[in-house]
Amino acid sequence: MLLLKTTRDALLAPLQAVSGVVEKRHTLPILSNVLIEKTGERLTFTATDIEIQIRTVTTTGAGGEDASITVSARKFQDILRALPDTEISLTLEDRRLNIKAGRSRFHLQTLPAEDYPLMTPPSGEAVRFSVSQRVLKQQLVLVAYSMAQQDIRYYLNGLLLIADGKNLILVATDGHRLAYADSELEMPVPNRCEVILPRKTVLELARQVGDTDDAVDIVLSGNQAVFRFGSIEFVTKLIDGKFPDFERVIPRDHHGCIDLSRVPLLAALQRAAILSNEKFHGVRLVLDNGVLSIVSSNTEQEEAQEEIEIDFKGERLDIGFNVGYLLDVLNNVSSEVIEWRFRDSNSSVLITLPGNGHFKYVVMPMRI
Repeated sequence: MLLLKTTRDALLAPLQAVSGVVEKRHTLPILSNVLIEKTGERLTFTATDIEIQIRTVTTTGAGGEDASITVSARKFQDILRALPDTEISLTLEDRRLNIKAGRSRFHLQTLPAEDYPLMTPPSGEAVRFSVSQRVLKQQLVLVAYSMAQQDIRYYLNGLLLIADGKNLILVATDGHRLAYADSELEMPVPNRCEVILPRKTVLELARQVGDTDDAVDIVLSGNQAVFRFGSIEFVTKLIDGKFPDFERVIPRDHHGCIDLSRVPLLAALQRAAILSNEKFHGVRLVLDNGVLSIVSSNTEQEEAQEEIEIDFKGERLDIGFNVGYLLDVLNNVSSEVIEWRFRDSNSSVLITLPGNGHFKYVVMPMRI
């Protein structure tokens, strides 16, 4: 039975859009598959891991019969990537998907489409709002690196999303540092809504949304969130938990403030990190008489020291940090200059961007 004839890229692009959620190992074999549904000229690809579901719709042109199948997402994608961009025909025979392109032939096993575990998008009362893909992507990039990984405090393994009036706020923390970014919505949300997006959802969403002014329509309802943009519908379950009160974490009484050029600071920290202790990754930052010294050492009595001239006149400050936390923020902000706000060697540091009140990064000091 002929399903369709089309070009390689017409199949590969939508397949790549959904296959990022497919896990390599699953107790349910069908979760390694992608669901392909053909109805007339409409071709729908769906992938899920039970927690996240991504669906995209494309058109194939006329020809072929209607059918629904599931096939290995990884194998199908690898085959399409390896083929030249030529005409491809898909046929279904004896529960096998046959792929023909030029002189190449592939036969893949399928599983019944009716067994595919689809997630049902939320219905009923919901909070709905829109934001441009570019704005959402920028906010995700600014905070995602601060999410915890496999923390026993499961609510930290994700990102807090708040829609409140005309504000869209994203916050992430792993207990040692916190990143905050907000933006303004065109249409206000009538009731404040807070949800925690899972880590995998955040990373996949940041990969999917584009650098464009096209809208992302967001629906928050019950224990699910839905993001619709372009031809993609992204459904995710939410983390059920109480996120820490981030307002209490962001310091407001820092008397010291210096401006630092981001690129030279980033380069100096990267060099100093080479000789930092492999277990603690600690570096000392010493402010004294117009010079910022960055010092690292390890258990083999090796040491690195970098110096940067700064506009600072005040009490000497010697404070230690996990260098990875500093590199993360410097790698993900685009500003040429950062503002470094501090109080003493035992207090957290607040990193902001000049003239930009929409981003804050708090990092706790460590003893070295």
